[in-house]
Amino acid sequence: MMSELEQYYRVLELEPGATLEEINQAYKDLVFVWHPDRLPKDNDRLQQKAQDKLKAFNEAREKLRSLQNKPQTFTYSRSTQPKKTSNYQQPKKTSNYQQPKKTSNYQKPPPNSDLSGKDFSRANLSNRDLSGRNLSYANLSGSNLSDTFMHKVNLKGANLSEANLFRANLLLADLREANLSYTNLVGADLSGADLRGADLTGAKIRSGERLLVKLIGANLTGAIMPNGEIHR
Repeated sequence: MMSELEQYYRVLELEPGATLEEINQAYKDLVFVWHPDRLPKDNDRLQQKAQDKLKAFNEAREKLRSLQNKPQTFTYSRSTQPKKTSNYQQPKKTSNYQQPKKTSNYQKPPPNSDLSGKDFSRANLSNRDLSGRNLSYANLSGSNLSDTFMHKVNLKGANLSEANLFRANLLLADLREANLSYTNLVGADLSGADLRGADLTGAKIRSGERLLVKLIGANLTGAIMPNGEIHR
């Protein structure tokens, strides 16, 4: 009989023992495929199926990530723990360096947290799930946001200058008046995003004559395009 843990791996189409990176990537790929916004709005059956899928993906990812992040405990044999030298029985208490991630609050913000105006300049936020977060007027200049999932994220007025948004998912994101100057947008999905008044001066969106950014349904009214022209 399949264990509960094995079922979580199967939901994400992974083999047991997959790494945290593989778990995150599988989650992003499946959410991208099954997101309700990518399916016909008038098909109630598919919309409900998509919602059920997303719920299962989220539960499986959280359970597996929790298991991966669970700190390991170490036991010592009696021969190495003489009763009269108890000061040395718990050296792990002095090992704060084992969990440096606790000093990187930006890497795993709590769900639905308000991060407006925060300073994340030069931060490594690659492969994070920031969907639905409020990052309005935040400083993300020079940050690494490659492969980050930011569906419906609020980036109004945010500073993303020189940031790396390679293959980032910004579906339906609010980027009004955002500073995207000299940002790497190659492979990014900005479908349905609101880019009114955004500054894309010098942003990388092409390879030669080939456009490498998805802008289906994006609102670019008043945006400064990479060549300096204002979109009408």
